[in-house]
Amino acid sequence: MLGLTELGYLGLFLASFLAATVVPFSSEVIFSAMVYSGLDPWTCVLVATLGNWLGGMTSYYVGLLGKIEWIEKYFHIKKEKMESFAVRIQKHGDWLAFFSFVPFIGDVVAVATGFFKCNWWKVAIYMLVGKFLRYVVWMYFNGLFM
Repeated sequence: MLGLTELGYLGLFLASFLAATVVPFSSEVIFSAMVYSGLDPWTCVLVATLGNWLGGMTSYYVGLLGKIEWIEKYFHIKKEKMESFAVRIQKHGDWLAFFSFVPFIGDVVAVATGFFKCNWWKVAIYMLVGKFLRYVVWMYFNGLFM
């Protein structure tokens, strides 16, 4: 079976996309392997950022499809509590999308910003900046730049 690293930039894009959805996957490993294999580090940053951002925005869209009734039924959280939380997150929650790069909670943040109908444009921009900085920091922290 052809591995993601053998697909080059396409493999990095796919890995980064999947890592930003609810699939438990780390794109940093593929990112590092790509750079060590000789691919341009800055192109890898851009490809990984694009894939991870599109995956995060897909999670945002999944959140848009959610219903309060599902939260009540499956998580036993009262509708009133969700509505009071929705007012706060809609007012200040857009910038939380910046933290969608954080392992484990990032996927939840992306889905929640969609579920609570945060501003699409603001979420998209904050998320893009956060994801970009993630890969730049990873690249420098691991000495992958040239």
